[in-house]
Amino acid sequence: MNKEFKILLLLLAGFLAAYFLPVDSQRFQGAIIEAMRLVKWYAQEHVILCLIPAFFIAGAIGVFVSQNAVMRYFGPKANKILAYGVASVSGTILAVCSCTVLPLFGGIYMRGAGLGPAIAFLYSGPAINVLAIVMTARVLGYQIGLARAIGAVMFSVVIGALMHFIFLKEERARAAQMPQDVYIEADDKPPRPLWQNAVFFFSMAAVLVFANWAKPAEASGIWYGIFAAKWWLTSVFAVVLGFSLWRFLGVKLWQVVLAASPIVLSGLLFPEKPLIAFTVGSVALALLMFRSTPEMKDWRDQTWGFAKQIAPLLLGGILAAGFFLGTPEAKDAGIIPNRWIQALVGDNPAVFYGIVGGTGTVPGWLGLIWPVWTNFFASLVGAFMYFATLTEVPIVRGLMDSGMGQGPALALLLAGPALSLPNMLVINSILGPKKTATYVALVVVMATITGMVFGIVVNAS
Repeated sequence: MNKEFKILLLLLAGFLAAYFLPVDSQRFQGAIIEAMRLVKWYAQEHVILCLIPAFFIAGAIGVFVSQNAVMRYFGPKANKILAYGVASVSGTILAVCSCTVLPLFGGIYMRGAGLGPAIAFLYSGPAINVLAIVMTARVLGYQIGLARAIGAVMFSVVIGALMHFIFLKEERARAAQMPQDVYIEADDKPPRPLWQNAVFFFSMAAVLVFANWAKPAEASGIWYGIFAAKWWLTSVFAVVLGFSLWRFLGVKLWQVVLAASPIVLSGLLFPEKPLIAFTVGSVALALLMFRSTPEMKDWRDQTWGFAKQIAPLLLGGILAAGFFLGTPEAKDAGIIPNRWIQALVGDNPAVFYGIVGGTGTVPGWLGLIWPVWTNFFASLVGAFMYFATLTEVPIVRGLMDSGMGQGPALALLLAGPALSLPNMLVINSILGPKKTATYVALVVVMATITGMVFGIVVNAS
């Protein structure tokens, strides 16, 4: 009966939303148009050169890098420095969201992993997702992208260590009750040397980096030189990738040559439109996965799994960002007025002071606490919101275009992807309310402090 009642409430809510839909409102109509414009902009600027290569890399990580070989270092027999080190970068390997990481966290914790390394793994898993870091740097700028990557690694270690020391007595009692041989075994001997995997992954990462190399402000210097040669550099590393497929992954040479032929032909026919050759290359690599080795087919399945899981959610996030906040070109065309955003998370407290009825000069005490408030509010809201993988990037882009400061933007990026209300409920079932509340508080406080420091550094530079 309860289930049927919930269905009735959902139907009623949908009816009321449709009945009172403000279709005649100019702001509502403009917000719909801005949502479509943002999707178009995102498709043209980021999907082919950034998102698709990132999917290929994430899929390769899922096949050619063993999760068990990483998680084994969390056990009680592992070196603590090594355990925290591995946990702090696990997100680059796992590429999961705040909810997907929970079964992995629960599994390693129940098998005997220490609270500190397990918490570091829990935070790092979604926080430094390789897709999200690349997308953050591409869409929000390299400063926030770099700060997010460094901050997330540091967060995972510091928060894990603090959780270990806060609950040290309980952890010692738990460790004493554990069997001495509880740890996760490594996989069998890997099919190829580590250096071969390194060359393979480096070539893909280089293709991604150089294809997305942005034009610098000044038309001189080394950065502009790299930009001028970006497509030549991309081509060189694409050749290295093809060589890796043949020599390291067992793809037949004739298959690699056949796949490369239309890429070369596209480059010769359309030398002024390298995007065509890049697109043909992505299609050729995808087709190569269908008619080659079992590992390549596994890579195909992993890549497709990421794409079909993330792409619809990402599309929804972009539409929502455009509808609520508008596009970079039309900053006040979204359904939410810019003044509201500026009032809550903007750099200048004068907007908030004016909205609440203040007149004259902003009080000194408000200016003093303003950086604390904006970063804390962004961290707290981010902690309770659910961000599917990558959806936080277009949402934060929209917030920044609407007046959000760079400090609060970083604070939201550090707190949001790693936490959510569903995430907290599951963690509570594993760790209990005291540990869960402590973990959430540590994330929010550290995100607030980091956002404040970052905002001061950026504004001073």
